[in-house]
Amino acid sequence: MKYRYAMVCSSNQNRSMEAHSILKSKGFNVSSYGTGAHVKLPGPSLREPNVYDFGTPYKHMFDDLRRKDPELYKRNGILPMLKRNAAVKTAPQRWQDNAADGFFDVVFTFEEKVFDMVIEDLNTRDHVLMKTVLIVNLEVKDNHEEAAIGARLTFDLCQEIERAESWEDTIDDIVIAFEKHQRRKLLYSISFY
Repeated sequence: MKYRYAMVCSSNQNRSMEAHSILKSKGFNVSSYGTGAHVKLPGPSLREPNVYDFGTPYKHMFDDLRRKDPELYKRNGILPMLKRNAAVKTAPQRWQDNAADGFFDVVFTFEEKVFDMVIEDLNTRDHVLMKTVLIVNLEVKDNHEEAAIGARLTFDLCQEIERAESWEDTIDDIVIAFEKHQRRKLLYSISFY
């Protein structure tokens, strides 16, 4: 694979991790992140989410929720999700704190608000290299079924980007063909490192 990819959602739990897992299994050079202030997972009610700091190991979250209510968190898919996440990497990471990880060629986001935050963050960084980075938003609802569909679509898009001689020259055509075939709109922007 010729490009380095980042998958970004709000909490680095569901959408970004599903895509990270699939791309990693296919041999892509991929990392994943969240843009939120904290990692939020569903709780017993909407007003009682489970909140963790970025960097808290997925295994710790798994053990914590299994201790609290194993049936609830198994039924709603949170425990299997955390188990999958722990097999991909140790802990959720925050996008805004990733400068030490180097640069990415392509960044996928799964929510317009996250797309805006990634662009804003890149625009505030020192542009030392003046290396282009493609940011693509594929809107994906934050549930397990949609995350699986979004990850498959992301994989398809990454394959198209990899096949291109240069994504800078062909991104408009790739996006138009994807939108026509998948009937899903994409947002994209080009920024710099």
